[in-house]
Amino acid sequence: MSDIVQKLWGFCHTLRHEGIDYGDYIEQITYLLFLKMADEKEIKLPEACGWQSLKEKSGTELTEHYNDALRTLGKQEELLGDIFAGALSRFHNPVSLKKIISLIDETEWTALDIDVKAMAFEGLLEKAASEGKKGAGQYFTPRIVIQTIVRCTKPDPRKQRDFSIMDPACGTAGFLVCAFEWLKSVTGGGALDRDLAKRIRYSTYFGQELVERPRRLALMNLYLHGIEPVIKLGDSIYEVPDSMRFDVVLTNPPFGTKGANQSPGREDFVIDTSNKQLNFIQHVMTILKPGGRAAIVVPDNVLFADQAGEVFKVLCEDCDLHTVLRLPDGTFTPYSPGTKTNVIFFTKSIPTERTWVYDCRTNVPKITKKDRPLTNEHFAEFEKCFGSDPNGRAKRDEKDSQEERWRSFHISELKACGYKIDSLKWLRDDSLSDSDDLPDPEELAAEAIDELEAALAELNAILDMMGNGYAAEE
Repeated sequence: MSDIVQKLWGFCHTLRHEGIDYGDYIEQITYLLFLKMADEKEIKLPEACGWQSLKEKSGTELTEHYNDALRTLGKQEELLGDIFAGALSRFHNPVSLKKIISLIDETEWTALDIDVKAMAFEGLLEKAASEGKKGAGQYFTPRIVIQTIVRCTKPDPRKQRDFSIMDPACGTAGFLVCAFEWLKSVTGGGALDRDLAKRIRYSTYFGQELVERPRRLALMNLYLHGIEPVIKLGDSIYEVPDSMRFDVVLTNPPFGTKGANQSPGREDFVIDTSNKQLNFIQHVMTILKPGGRAAIVVPDNVLFADQAGEVFKVLCEDCDLHTVLRLPDGTFTPYSPGTKTNVIFFTKSIPTERTWVYDCRTNVPKITKKDRPLTNEHFAEFEKCFGSDPNGRAKRDEKDSQEERWRSFHISELKACGYKIDSLKWLRDDSLSDSDDLPDPEELAAEAIDELEAALAELNAILDMMGNGYAAEE
């Protein structure tokens, strides 16, 4: 698998000099991998769109033929049309296109284990995220974080016939893929009965994505795992969702305030705010079934931002906010190294009585790409503390953490701090008293930016109020 990734990735550096960036390259591989695998499986495609027709041509005839094939495929129905909708070739040099076709042709993809094919594809996605930084990184969540969340929430479609899993900010479908991989691990990879297998393939995994390219990659990513999901293209926050509700929602909404300059004005949102992450929390509360469970990755500024207390008050009244995981600094290195993040776990229709917080950040060395990478060991104790109940109702004890990283807070304590979850801290940060171990300037700058963005959001809210005539009334 690593050889395949290295071979394909190595060619990417050549293409960059031709104006094909990381995202473009992954997208083109998406198309070509599909055509190669369809050929191996003898899947009938529209005339002159198959892999063999690409192999037979060269020069300008090849680039023109490839463009024509993409346009034809984009007009097809169902999954095929979805994957190729709006597809365009980024290859202007026919020699480069011929080279990548030859590289892909060297591997018989369908002869490989399905996991190996998918891992090769995801290996390219991860490299794009790391190397592209602010490019593909916004769609990529570290696999170790996702695996921990999935093992805790246990999204098991065998439990009921209409069981469904949703990611309303799915990017390239990392959460949905890991949920399916977890299912295969607990079933031992054995054959499932026909009805269950069909339901899992076509009507269990759902997503929504704002941007066309990552949605296309999500479709291909899941296709390589043998899943044909329903992934909508659209804005989860500003578009009112349909009537479908889900048993499990797992998501990592995009960080930052870009595009969050006005309130969605949705009637199902109790708190009217322009804060994008707070609106995602409200959205997840809406799309969950009663008794459904969710896990959401949120940055620190969401926990102390203006109106955060109001949203979390509603969350605690309508849901059981049973667990908060404070992630290590640098978890999203290298594409968002200074952002401090958390995971909140809750179950709908059960009011919060007690919230357990696991601090995996204080006095934990900052994650770096090479010297201190994120590993499963970072979350091993947390998973043990979380327990076997996906709704957080297993027997819990603060003594389960050897370094006192696990503590519970009664709902009265949450009320006392105005539901500002960020204030639930108890460990002494040794780095703050050691002048030789102060946070990196980049980290301090990121914290300052978070606080400035929160203040700016509050000022914008005041300006909106003034613009709506509130100042005149006073």
